[in-house]
Amino acid sequence: MIQALLLVLGVLLLAGCGLFVAAEFALVTVDRSSVERAAQRGDRAARGTLTALRTLSTQLSGAQLGITLTNLGIGYLAQPAIAELLDGPAATLGASEKLADTLSVALALVIATALTMVFGELVPKNLALARPLGTAKATQRFQRGFTRATHPVIRFLNGAANLLLGRFGITPREELASARSAQELFSLVGRSAEHGALARETATLVQRSLLFGDRTAQDVMTPRVRMRSISADEPISAVIALTRRTGHSRFPVLGEDSDDVVGLVHIKHAVAVPEEARTITPVRSVMAPAVTVPSGMPLEPLLEQLRAGGLQMAIVVDEFGGTDGLVTAEDLIEEIVGDVVDEHDRVSPRAVRHRDGSWALSGLLRPEEAEELTGVPVPTDDAYQTLGGLMAAALGRIPAAGDMVETAGVRYTVERMDGRRVDRVRLEPPTDGHSRRDRADHSDRADHSDRADHSDRADQADRADRGSETTGPGHTERGRGGARPADGPRPDGGGGRPGSADPADPAGQTGQTGYQEQGRPGDCDGDGLTEGDTVVDPRRALPPAHPPRGHSRRNHTATAEGRR
Repeated sequence: MIQALLLVLGVLLLAGCGLFVAAEFALVTVDRSSVERAAQRGDRAARGTLTALRTLSTQLSGAQLGITLTNLGIGYLAQPAIAELLDGPAATLGASEKLADTLSVALALVIATALTMVFGELVPKNLALARPLGTAKATQRFQRGFTRATHPVIRFLNGAANLLLGRFGITPREELASARSAQELFSLVGRSAEHGALARETATLVQRSLLFGDRTAQDVMTPRVRMRSISADEPISAVIALTRRTGHSRFPVLGEDSDDVVGLVHIKHAVAVPEEARTITPVRSVMAPAVTVPSGMPLEPLLEQLRAGGLQMAIVVDEFGGTDGLVTAEDLIEEIVGDVVDEHDRVSPRAVRHRDGSWALSGLLRPEEAEELTGVPVPTDDAYQTLGGLMAAALGRIPAAGDMVETAGVRYTVERMDGRRVDRVRLEPPTDGHSRRDRADHSDRADHSDRADHSDRADQADRADRGSETTGPGHTERGRGGARPADGPRPDGGGGRPGSADPADPAGQTGQTGYQEQGRPGDCDGDGLTEGDTVVDPRRALPPAHPPRGHSRRNHTATAEGRR
């Protein structure tokens, strides 16, 4: 009779242990916003759960006290009862009394521990993790009642623990923080997209918005060497001619040199001048004041400044007061929504994956953008902002076609230069089996025939389109075959950002419609595309589960193999 009573008490204690464990895990994992919504609908159990969440530390202490007491009770009552039940079977095996007692105690300990782990710990824990809201509502009354009954003991134990933490400079908290940092939200959105809870496009939009505040004007600007500009002393007719040639509608107006931006001119002001006066009216007579911003200005206040002033463009200056580039409202918007393509743009792939697993990337891609597109960790450093900058920083000089940099098992090869700028980079992820040299040779053989078909047309395009052309003292960029004007604002008021063009123009500079002839800083042209290559659309790529990471470049190894 006593044995049966002890076993019944053991079962009750086991159930109590399970309730405490379920309550503990449910309170920790339940979504507070879900509880608040249920409470607003009049759910009394949800209201009780919300009350428990407001004193979470105390409730968890109560649950832990309950788990400890029930486990002690199970060990004190159930284990001896089970051992006594096993004495008879052990004796029938012919074992001595001492050996039978030892075996029964050992078996009783194993059985009691297994029952406690399965029914008192694992089952309630997994239930709470699977259905936290329902479990929290079901256990909150029992949990709160026990905590209230044992409050003096809990208060004493909590006070002792908090006093110890205070000695280490840690301030205890009564409840979990409901607010989340941008990094936590970024990771949460990425995991939600991975598990299908959020659409890829929605997750990408949210993640871009979270990263927006970390960007600066220098991150998104069109560099000075890519700007299309015009001299203040040039006639109005030159603005109209430049607009026809480039498709741009706004241009920086220069004084003595490219560091002396004295204003901005819009094509609508130029065409408002009578036709007979356009050749004698200087640009300075119709230009508007130029707004300047520092290169380190965060994008959020920059966007607010442009919106408040009804502006579409600002000139970015460095710490020495020199022109660093230009930034437009469209550049800022594209940091959130991605590339905005209109009828003036050529659609160019930002990344191309070859059959051998390597990637063709624009040298103007930021490392974090390349990592997002390829899934391969790309090192970042304050010394550079682009893949081309990574190559130059690792080599310690201006790269040349064929130069290679290897870090963390990833090889970066300069495939093509545009003057002194890295135009295209080949990224080779680490692979097992064949060596990189074998894989590179295989890639060269696979691409050779198709590249040969493009070579004549590319050379013709280079000779035809990369001639010397400049308007006034506007800054130009040297490419293969001469100087060419750099990029500038878009026809709709946006600013052109650098990049490259389509497969028919591997140099990316046909000079047809201005902004799109440069593309965007991250476009990779279609030169050398072969059957089996994959063009990656970043707008369809699965968002990363974690924010872009920073990597040290101290372990870079660089080799120069000369020009191919």
